[in-house]
Amino acid sequence: MATITGWPSATTVEADGVAFAREVLRIEAEAIERVRDRVGDAIAQAANLIHRSPGLVIVTGMGKTGQVGQKIASTLASTGTRAFPLHPAEAVHGDLGRIRSDDIVLALSQSGETEEVLRLILPLRRVGATLVAITERASSSLGRAADLCIALGPIAEACPLGLAPSASTTVLMAVGDALALLVSRMRDFTAEDFALYHPGGSLGRRLTRVDEVMRSDRQLRRARIDETVRSVFVRLAGPRRRSGAVLIVDEAGTLLGIFTDSDLARLFERRREAELDGPIGAVMTRDPHAIRAGSTLADAVEVMKAHKISELPVIDRVGRLVGLVDVTDLIGLLPADFED
Repeated sequence: MATITGWPSATTVEADGVAFAREVLRIEAEAIERVRDRVGDAIAQAANLIHRSPGLVIVTGMGKTGQVGQKIASTLASTGTRAFPLHPAEAVHGDLGRIRSDDIVLALSQSGETEEVLRLILPLRRVGATLVAITERASSSLGRAADLCIALGPIAEACPLGLAPSASTTVLMAVGDALALLVSRMRDFTAEDFALYHPGGSLGRRLTRVDEVMRSDRQLRRARIDETVRSVFVRLAGPRRRSGAVLIVDEAGTLLGIFTDSDLARLFERRREAELDGPIGAVMTRDPHAIRAGSTLADAVEVMKAHKISELPVIDRVGRLVGLVDVTDLIGLLPADFED
């Protein structure tokens, strides 16, 4: 079979590709490093404006920069700041009606000369909104028109032609993250706050309060310490949400013990059927593992994992029973690393 001489091998092509990809990453990383040293008081001033503003943050930009703006708006929103993206072309065709005088418009343009963004300046002045620019030069048209300008300085693109937005959009996104997280810190934004805005995510599920998923009231199987095992199960028979635990409480509702289906099975396995007619307090597990109301689902899961239990009572600050977390209720809510 004839071969083509001089054609680079697959290994050579792959090595060249890896080298090129690494060079792109180097250029973009160095661009962030340079801008890090250039960013000054303006970013802190912008964060303070956003933190104190009673209005919205409207993020706008054109093309790839506009797509970065969408991500910045999302980051702001997920960390406690009401923010929305706005396409500049749509803005001048009616969507400017979304903006009010107490809003802040965060305008992104690497050159500071993007026509579609510049067309917003005069209408924004009429509305009375505050204009914050993120751009290369404070002396650009956008930089001069802004109430506050975060100037990034010159950025060389990673694109070999120097044309495709690459390093510049990476820098814009990083600066947007820095701004959003600075505002978040000013708001004392907590992990619990984050979970509030991310209820469908893994973190949101971990930080969900046990109060939101626990069984309570008539869903609980309660018993007095002097009731017989047999009478308890007869009394609690009938249609109700299934639970594998009977919770033994005193007259004040204080949790004294727990008796599970596994405990019942062990009585039969060890031929101790006679104890079915004895007090449940004699065969219950005293001072069972429990968790305080207000604890997170992650905390509950850790207790259940550590002690290999399927039912976890929930108590208030003085030990009164308020609920029960049952492992069957956690299906779909458990973190991926939960193990029985």
